[in-house]
Amino acid sequence: MRFHSPQKLKTIADLIGSEFVGPEDFEILGTNEIHMVKPGDIVFVNHPKYYDKALNSAATIILIDKKVECPEGKALLVSDDPFRDFNKINTHFTRIYNFTEELHDVEIGEGTKIHRTAVIGNNVVIGKNTLIFPNVVIGDRTVIGDNVVIQSNTVLGGDAFYYRKLNGNFDRLISVGNVVIENNVEIGNGCTIDRGVTDSTVIGEGSVLDNQIQIGHDTVIGKKCLIASQVGIAGCCVIGDEVTLWGQVGIASGNKIEDGSVILGKTGVNRDLKKGTYIGMFAEDFKGYLKKEVKLRNLK
Repeated sequence: MRFHSPQKLKTIADLIGSEFVGPEDFEILGTNEIHMVKPGDIVFVNHPKYYDKALNSAATIILIDKKVECPEGKALLVSDDPFRDFNKINTHFTRIYNFTEELHDVEIGEGTKIHRTAVIGNNVVIGKNTLIFPNVVIGDRTVIGDNVVIQSNTVLGGDAFYYRKLNGNFDRLISVGNVVIENNVEIGNGCTIDRGVTDSTVIGEGSVLDNQIQIGHDTVIGKKCLIASQVGIAGCCVIGDEVTLWGQVGIASGNKIEDGSVILGKTGVNRDLKKGTYIGMFAEDFKGYLKKEVKLRNLK
């Protein structure tokens, strides 16, 4: 999430009531998660296991639960609860409406047709010649390109599935990102595409999604991908261009699939995959799988 204007380190520290390490006027441009951070961003970390990763990331401001040595050129915000304060910063700069108010700052392109039963949030942009079917829900800040088809009961921009356990209950990391649907995308019935926590969940140009597909927060789908029914993709995944995912494929969080890959039905992806064709519970090479099956059947 980028702030509307740059902020100062002391301003953010005062907002959340934290200590800080660094110059008072150290410039802050926004917030982001560890896998998406850029210079000027705040990233939060609340476990020693991940201190080094956060401190050595591209982020230049680290919201952390312990005062540590600050890397050169960076700053610290020292908080007793970085998770809570990350939410506080994000919701201070991005208001969450959740359809409770109809401000409807919506931009709709020429030739676009939207069924009267569709529900559209605030600060939404929809391009030209796009078709939105009955009962579609489009959340705040969603951006939809030209020549897009979104079929019935699909939800764009729901909350990210991102929680921590706190005092025996689940505490949500509030999603202030959005969904971006590029030009010439087709999305089937009953799909759910969650908005990013602090960035964008993206469906690339020319991709086609079947019915009943779930795509998690901050996942980026490449151009001209083909995704069949009941595929589930967790958050923070990167799917390359022209990738085919057949029915009931499941992809665990944070994995990458290279351009041109084919993932056959019911395959589970629990690691990054190079270009190829894969099958099986743990995504093994398809040719290797066939050879193994032949050997097993020839055993006597």
